[in-house]
Amino acid sequence: MLIAMMKPQQMDKENWSLGESWAIDASETTWTGTETAVKEQLVEEWDDETLVLGIETSCDETSAAVVRGGRDILSNVIASQTELHGEYGGIVPEVAARAHVEALTPALREALVRADATFWDLDAVAVTLGPGLIGSLLVGVAEAKAIAAVLDIPFVGVNHLEAHIYSNFLGNHDVKWPAVVLLISGGHTMLVHARGHGDYTILGGTLDDAAGEAFDKVARFLGLDYPGGPEIDRLSLLGDPEAVRFPRSMIGEPGFDVSYSGLKTSVINYVRKTESSGGTVNVADIAASFQQAVVDIEVAKTIAAVDHTMVESVFVCGGVAANSGLRTGLEQACLDRSIALHCPSIELCTDNAAMVASCGTALLRRGIYTSLDAAPDPNLPLL
Repeated sequence: MLIAMMKPQQMDKENWSLGESWAIDASETTWTGTETAVKEQLVEEWDDETLVLGIETSCDETSAAVVRGGRDILSNVIASQTELHGEYGGIVPEVAARAHVEALTPALREALVRADATFWDLDAVAVTLGPGLIGSLLVGVAEAKAIAAVLDIPFVGVNHLEAHIYSNFLGNHDVKWPAVVLLISGGHTMLVHARGHGDYTILGGTLDDAAGEAFDKVARFLGLDYPGGPEIDRLSLLGDPEAVRFPRSMIGEPGFDVSYSGLKTSVINYVRKTESSGGTVNVADIAASFQQAVVDIEVAKTIAAVDHTMVESVFVCGGVAANSGLRTGLEQACLDRSIALHCPSIELCTDNAAMVASCGTALLRRGIYTSLDAAPDPNLPLL
């Protein structure tokens, strides 16, 4: 899938991407029961032919998608703001929100064209309600509410974190509950025991930086381009992961929490010490060694969670799930223990509307709708 890397005012049809996806959630801002539905339908009526429009604007990707039956992606348009924020070295919330305003309507139009559908073919609208940047969330939620109200179809607010979990189901009919979920992204890092749809227990998470944040901060210190995660992953293929033995904080401690502040500081201290002594800093070796430390920590904690829960499957999702080192490390660890590992395609690791639409379908099948009075929540928790 080709993801647009242009500024919103530079985008044309060729800069949109067609992808795939699957997702779900309920929270304090969702209401259950058909009495809150804009258009009442029995749960069994949400069949494999149901068309749900998904909208995703939680951070720096503007995305619209049409998904049939919760699994079949008819379109998944993504407009990335990476180049727009690159000059600042990180996401600027106000810039992101304004870019969503410019890009969302064209994305919706393109999603319907690629799906060979019209607004009147849609059965429901699903949108990310949180967590995310409040200005960005407001753009998508307002658009979704307007569409649902005009078409007189259900409006479904989706938790962004839960949507990522369902990206593992896209195009993969072998995926089954229960599972240990490693949800690892730029803003979140957690291990979840997922017993089934909406039935989750958080086992542990980061005590400070999320894994994606640690990648970005180390990359920035090393002078690499934004976003830092893909740059470190690229350089790690050229370096020696054993060149520097960075600390693996909490790797042997009981529980499933992780910490990256010490690892980040260790990288900074190593570089400064090397430079002050007149040595040569090999950026590729540092990138590879840092990435290997993160992989070792996450693999160890994930396998410990599998042993604790006694499940037979592991789901990996979120932006950092695209990291080649993490995927390889988990593949080997799961293979050694005869555990089924499920990773979404690289394209579906990023934020996208197809997983939101799929998630919305799952919620509808459980009889969960969202009031048009619901407000986006930038700090919406998974549980």
